[in-house]
Formats: sequence, C-alpha cells, structure tokens
Amino acid sequence: MIFVTGGAGFIGSNFILEWFSKTTEALLNLDNLTYAGNLANLESVNDKAHYHFVKGDINDRTLLNALFDAHKPRALINFAAESHVDRSIHGPAIFIKTNIEGTFALLETAKEYWSSLAADDREKFRFLHVSTDEVYGSLDEDAPPFSETHPYQPNSPYSASKAASDHLVRAWHHTYGFPVLTTNCSNNYGPYQFPEKLIPLTIARALQNKNIPIYGDGKNIRDWLYVGDHCNAIMVALNEGKVGETYNIGGWNEIKNIDIVTTICDLLDELRPDALGPYKRLITFIQDRPGHDRRYAINATKIHKDLGWHPQETFYTGIRKTVEWYLSNQDWVKNIESGSYQNWIQKNYSNCL
Repeated sequence: MIFVTGGAGFIGSNFILEWFSKTTEALLNLDNLTYAGNLANLESVNDKAHYHFVKGDINDRTLLNALFDAHKPRALINFAAESHVDRSIHGPAIFIKTNIEGTFALLETAKEYWSSLAADDREKFRFLHVSTDEVYGSLDEDAPPFSETHPYQPNSPYSASKAASDHLVRAWHHTYGFPVLTTNCSNNYGPYQFPEKLIPLTIARALQNKNIPIYGDGKNIRDWLYVGDHCNAIMVALNEGKVGETYNIGGWNEIKNIDIVTTICDLLDELRPDALGPYKRLITFIQDRPGHDRRYAINATKIHKDLGWHPQETFYTGIRKTVEWYLSNQDWVKNIESGSYQNWIQKNYSNCL
C-alpha cells in the first residue's frame, strides 16, 4: 500500500485515477476536504476494495500515527498543500499551517514509522514530496530555465511556504537519512482543476459570457504541463528515483498567459460557437497582482536523462483534451461553483465583473 495526502485535489485526484489505471496496489487517500478538495473527482474508484479514503488533517499526529500503524505503507506521496498565489496574498496563515507545519508533521510521523521497520522494509520506503517551480522565483526573458540547482528565490507567501517545506524535506534526509524524493513541477492543467486557475477560469467565464480577466499585460510566461504527464512522472520518480534527489518536471511549453487565453477562445469558437461572436471579445486586462512573477520555465533534462521520462502531450494536444473535458462535464463545474468560490472571484476580479 501507498499513502497519498491531498488526493481529493486537482493533481492528487488525477494521480489516484492514473494509479488505478496502471496497478491494483492499495492506496489510502488522506484529505481534509478544504475548498479545493472534491470527492466527486474519485467516484470511479470509490468501489474499489483496494482504495481507502480518510478525511483528516495532515497536522493531526494522532491520526497519522494510527494510519501508519494500521496500514503500514511502503511509500507516502505528499500532494497536500494550499496552492493558490492569490489566496496566499489575502490570507497567508493557512499556507504556513498546511504547507510548512503539515509537511513537518508528515515528516516526523513518517520518520518514526520508518525507523520502526525491519531493515528490508526500511530500505524500500519512500517519502515523495510534490512541490512547485515557483520556489525558484522569477526568470528574465532570456534566462535559462530552472534546473534543480537553481537558487530558491520565492516571491509570494505561497511559494515561500513551499520553499520552506522543500527545505524541511531535504534536511530530514541529510540529518536523519530519511529516504525522500522531491519533485518540482511547472504549471499543471487538465481535468478536475478548480475554476480559480487560469485555464478553467477562462473556459468557465467564456461559456457564461462574462469578462475573462487577465492580469497586467498578459505577457507573463509559464511552462505548462498536462496533469496526466505530471502524474506519470511522479510514478516514475517514486519507483526509480534516487533517494535524496530532486527532479524538475516540466512540459517544455513556455507560453504567455494572453496566448493561453486566446488559444482557449479559438477552441471554444470551434467546439461551442457563441451567437454573440468570438470569445476573444470577452478578454479584459486588469490591474496586476502584487509580486507577480514574470516568467517560469523548467529544465526537465535530469528526469529524462536519469529516469527516461518525458511528456506525452504537447500544449496543443493537452489543451484540446482539457477544453473538451470541461465542455463534457459542465455539471461538475456547476457543482464546484459554490458561494465561497463566487466570493473569491468577487475579491480578486471585482474590477472586471
């Protein structure tokens, strides 16, 4: 069995679905079901005998100890995190609590469990920590992409909290010999992504004939990674990665935000045309957010060279799959768009509504 924390979120739920498409090994999903956690993502695996869900907080050491004692996993993959930059600007405290203190609680509990194992089981155990390229800071337009040795320069409360958690994971390996792996990924997109993120937000706003907000001049650049490719990379790192190593996972797709939005509009014009005209008419530029990093780009050479992984989707194949999924799953979108989500939209985009 493996443990997954944060498995009801966007990347975690996609990972669980991918996991059960490839193996029958048991999996326990621990998730506190905060605003972005959605068990509807996992309806297709709920009846599997080897899938177990537990609602709980990764800071609850009593619960963690009980789960380790009862299920004796061979690995833990930590997806659990507060992950949205805008939310971290308005309320950083929960990011410290979950991303730093929660990672510490997981490390301490898992280390105690690992220390109690027989030698063979101790040798096989892994703790894989899922992180972000945002810990590296911002790149100039002509700078080389982030490598695993790039200095940490976080610029938002979110990225600072993730950087701190990465440092904890590294320290537990170097101080205690605890068998960790860290992955730093670029911007994910795909099915089941919460509608506050750029791509699902753009799709949702366009279909509602509402203004599509773009921060600043829209020329901020991100490297885009299809979530299915990310999940496969995590499996490869878990099974084949070298203990103590960090692996950057990227899609080799550097694209400006404005080009992301116009591509989505073009796809919607093709797949769901609007009688009022092209969806690009809805694009609205708004005041930039504080500390908005200009460019991220991931150098994923190491994981390709050492572990043989590379993305299967280009941005244009992945974004078509994504738009088609959202068009086919409008009931899921409507169920997600709760009062709390609308309050978040009002706070962040009130000047373009």
